[in-house]
Amino acid sequence: MRQIFSHQSMNVTLHGTLVLVAGLMLADCNQQAQSASSGAPAANGSISGAVTTAPKPTFAIPVQFDEAAAFSEGLAAVRIGARFGYIDKTGKVVIPAQFDFAGPFSEGIAHAGSANKVGYIDKTGKWAIEPSFVLADLSAFSEGLAAVRIGDFLTGEWGYIDKQGKVAIDPQFEAAGSFYDGLAVVRMEGQWGYIDKKGDFAIMPRYTTAGSFSEGLAVARTGEYLSGKDGYIDKTGKRIIAEQFDAAFPFHDGLADVKIGVQYGFIDKMGKVVIEPEFSFADSFSEGYAAVVGDSATGKYGFIDTKGELVIQPTFDFADRFSEGLAAVRVGDEQTGKFGYIAKP
Repeated sequence: MRQIFSHQSMNVTLHGTLVLVAGLMLADCNQQAQSASSGAPAANGSISGAVTTAPKPTFAIPVQFDEAAAFSEGLAAVRIGARFGYIDKTGKVVIPAQFDFAGPFSEGIAHAGSANKVGYIDKTGKWAIEPSFVLADLSAFSEGLAAVRIGDFLTGEWGYIDKQGKVAIDPQFEAAGSFYDGLAVVRMEGQWGYIDKKGDFAIMPRYTTAGSFSEGLAVARTGEYLSGKDGYIDKTGKRIIAEQFDAAFPFHDGLADVKIGVQYGFIDKMGKVVIEPEFSFADSFSEGYAAVVGDSATGKYGFIDTKGELVIQPTFDFADRFSEGLAAVRVGDEQTGKFGYIAKP
């Protein structure tokens, strides 16, 4: 699941129920948004290595859920019918499906909503923060703060609350992301920049699009929204990797997935291509593996390692990132398919 802002929408609930900033954010942390209902982009590509020799996946939790998110702090949000709840790593439902949306646990709490009640729950499913103000949108806690939009979708502004639910940074931004490495990406007057935890700008708004910091670097574009290219900056705003990619996403495990033309590959922190762009789609690395689609004709997801070698056969109709040793995958189409979890090989 991705978190790069201002390219496409990002679902803060991980799988398609609460849109953070529709049309303004690229899908994480933060990348083309990836939700559990998404399909592979249309493009030509092939996965290196023989599919027949790659290991077959092992299901740790059988296919059974209507939607399923990545594990965080030992729990994962799942949809059962029309409601969301949480399971543990054995697949047992530990918080009943009772919410209209459910986000990942972070710092002991998760954002959720039910019956017009929007706030944060603890691991028993009880409300830990029940705001006295109206929240149109909210995100996971990171570094002690959470981005929230106060007011309605069109006129509301984004600020930050602390874990007591008190406003820590006044609502003033057109869009806002989570804090990573001490900085958060925000938009003001159509441009993106970065603030510190006091709400002061550490990097002034000057980017057409921008993403959250990860491993010391962040995606940022200064050119035209549609025709410009992505590159990477450091925490001083210095350009580290030139704007040259059609799309670029956060670094994880020392590598970042980038789009060159219509294909996806991976670069290192010098900007050097280390896994050739041969995929129709590639997600970011997590725990040493990345979900990829090599053949757009089948649209099936498999996993590669950091050498670019296929380690799990492309057999899934959707695959999320590995987290805490498990990855949510879908078998079947968006309407009728079901989710389960596979284990790392």
